[in-house]
Amino acid sequence: MNIVLWIIQILLALLFLFSGITKLFPIIPMPPPPPDMWIPPMWFLKFIGLCEVLGALGLVLPGLLRRQQYLTVWAAIGLTIIMIGAVVVSVMGMGIAAGVTPLIVGILCAFVAWGRSKTHHHEY
Repeated sequence: MNIVLWIIQILLALLFLFSGITKLFPIIPMPPPPPDMWIPPMWFLKFIGLCEVLGALGLVLPGLLRRQQYLTVWAAIGLTIIMIGAVVVSVMGMGIAAGVTPLIVGILCAFVAWGRSKTHHHEY
């Protein structure tokens, strides 16, 4: 189980690191959204990007450094909350199919939170 959790944590960390950095430092302008889709203000997107980067670091650094490993659980919970919002915004703006990917990512974050909450008293 420890190996499975580590694999998921590393993959999620890479995903959120990429996603957060592209929100904080966009290289290309975002395409215009569909006319009826709600787009959050830029400051909020930057805030979410920062949370994603910090969450990505929180998924892996406590375990790698073997310090304050309970923070991995909190990082995974925070990222789960972000993904719940992503599911809602995606479904409202583009339909149910658009919400599948953030739902899967959110479930994986919740799984990491659950799995690490069972093991955070032990070294992993």
